[in-house]
Amino acid sequence: MKKNSLSSFYVSLWLLFTAVILQAVESAKGKYAHMLFNELFEDYSNALRPVEDTDKVLNVTLQITLSQIKDMDERNQILSAYLWIRQSWYDAYLKWDKDKYDGLDSIRIPSNLVWRPDIVLYNKADDDFSEPVNTNVVLRYDGKITWDAPAITKSSCVVDVSYFPFDSQQCNLTFGSWTYNGNQVDIINSLDSGDLSDFIEDVEWEIHGMPAVKNVITYGCCSEPYPDVTFTLILKRKSSFYIFNLLLPCILISFLAPLGFYLPADSGEKVSLGVTVLLALTVFQLMVAEIMPPSENVPLIGKYYIATMTMITASTALTIIIMNLHHCGSEAKPVPQWARVVILDYMSKIFFVYDVGENCTSPKREKEEERKLERGDGCQRRHKEVRSHFSNRNDDCDFKEKVNGNLNKSYGVHGENVRETVNCCSCYKMLIKNIEYIANCVRDHKANRAKGIEWKKVAKVMDRFFMWIFFIMVFFMSVLIIGKAA
Repeated sequence: MKKNSLSSFYVSLWLLFTAVILQAVESAKGKYAHMLFNELFEDYSNALRPVEDTDKVLNVTLQITLSQIKDMDERNQILSAYLWIRQSWYDAYLKWDKDKYDGLDSIRIPSNLVWRPDIVLYNKADDDFSEPVNTNVVLRYDGKITWDAPAITKSSCVVDVSYFPFDSQQCNLTFGSWTYNGNQVDIINSLDSGDLSDFIEDVEWEIHGMPAVKNVITYGCCSEPYPDVTFTLILKRKSSFYIFNLLLPCILISFLAPLGFYLPADSGEKVSLGVTVLLALTVFQLMVAEIMPPSENVPLIGKYYIATMTMITASTALTIIIMNLHHCGSEAKPVPQWARVVILDYMSKIFFVYDVGENCTSPKREKEEERKLERGDGCQRRHKEVRSHFSNRNDDCDFKEKVNGNLNKSYGVHGENVRETVNCCSCYKMLIKNIEYIANCVRDHKANRAKGIEWKKVAKVMDRFFMWIFFIMVFFMSVLIIGKAA
């Protein structure tokens, strides 16, 4: 027990001694840091470029780290990003011998105390022209200054929406000095691309690279060269959101348009269905127009909407024309011979359009037609018998009228039998005329009804024909736009 207590006592003494030594070292370093700071900035000015020779170029190394994409405003063509900007350069007036200051090799001081290069974002699209964040800089004994500053930038980006929502964008971030030319301050990119190691994944965009290129440009105002570093941010849009919210509903709605041809003409809903689908697509078109910039490049989904709306407009117009054919009555002309051959004989079989009660697999239709023909022959025979009967009676009446007339002339015989015979014959004549009038009316009614039935069948065949044509068109347009996503 005594040995354990002694060992713990010695350990406690050692820890206390170490803490005292470290505190003394820190206080010593703090003392040397204050001394160093006072000596360095006693005669220092941050207003002038820190070079011993004014003709010498000061090299500034630039490195950009992309942390997050905050927003991509396609309509206003502005990219908002959160960046970490690292700049490093050598200050000829801020050097010291670290051995004189107890090995102190670096200090951290406010950035506004030292000279800073006026490197700005050339294509900035923000109304706020405030100064950079005054974070501390790291000053080393050899005069190297490293300045890390976070920044939320809004840069202009030319957005190409031709293949929206399957598009890729390239946004440039151009950094350069605003007042110093290339003979005074030269910008060097430390890496061939921006740093993406700390990038926070975005829900809408994928980052496919951020290459960096140095450019030296001579502007019209000045003869000196002005260097800059341009970082090109390559973005690929994640299209799942737009597929499920803008594209698939449009495809499903567009498949309803050909079904308008399948509706019965007597339902009265054929035209209203086409108009409803057209209005629904107009709403989606307005939603896309609110997102996209007002440019001449029509997005891919916008082209699909326009093509689909044109197709639905054409289908609605064709539906109105076909409904006029369906409601052709007795006043219409008969179906032309070419329409009988092409539409009623061939196209009706291709598109499986049959009369009421007719089936493509059962041969009962032929038997029913034969029965109708037999019934028609029987009716015609009975009609002929009635007409022959009445004609015979009419001949008898004519014969009796002649005989009675001769008797009246020869003998002057007058009686009631003769009057009854004459009245009976006149009744038969009126009855025959009435029957013939009724038969002609029935015959004309059947002919007109058959004419209307033929026009209805023509309209039905044309409905089926255009239904399959528009189904094929919708299918190919949908495959075409989905193929762009691959």
